[in-house]
Amino acid sequence: MLVWILVIAAVVILDQVSKIIMMNVIPADEPIVLIEGFLRLSQVQNTGAAFGMFSAENERWIFIVISIIGIAALIFYLFKFRPKSKWACAAISMIIGGGIGNMIDRLFRVGVVGGEERHYVFDFIDFYGIWPYVFNVADAFVCIGAGILIIWCVYSLIVDIKNDKKKAAVDIVLDENAENGGTIENGESEDTDKLDTAENTENTENTENTEKDSEN
Repeated sequence: MLVWILVIAAVVILDQVSKIIMMNVIPADEPIVLIEGFLRLSQVQNTGAAFGMFSAENERWIFIVISIIGIAALIFYLFKFRPKSKWACAAISMIIGGGIGNMIDRLFRVGVVGGEERHYVFDFIDFYGIWPYVFNVADAFVCIGAGILIIWCVYSLIVDIKNDKKKAAVDIVLDENAENGGTIENGESEDTDKLDTAENTENTENTENTEKDSEN
């Protein structure tokens, strides 16, 4: 349990530290190009959720409430019904850490956006050559965790299906063996009865012959 708490804490710390550093390193109106036509660092103040949803200041509480419920549900599942797979636990921990990292921004990070004071999430990773949306470390961990979780769910489903098929095959073999075993036992019982009858008949004949010899 402790290791997953540490993973969550590490994601939150890494996210918040990276945001503080990038806010002081990246010029507000001049992105830093790392790979021409592919990757750059940009200052983006995201006042809404994904794809600009709930971007109004009075709408942000809708997404905050939804996020809190989702994070609380994942925490409850992780520590109450902890999956046996370490991959699943790691994935859920990354999603929780990323969610908490962005939640801190939504609750406490305030700045002037569009001429008015707004709460926002700071984004700076910009794959501008292939992806139109800017994101941050918390978003990256959420996406990576979700990807691992999906792969784990699919893998677990395939394994369960295979195990069910194997179990069904074993049950069929056991049933066939049980039926054959019952027939063999019945056959053995009949043979034993015949042998006993033959022995009794032979003993009777021997007794009669002995009595005749005595009389003679």
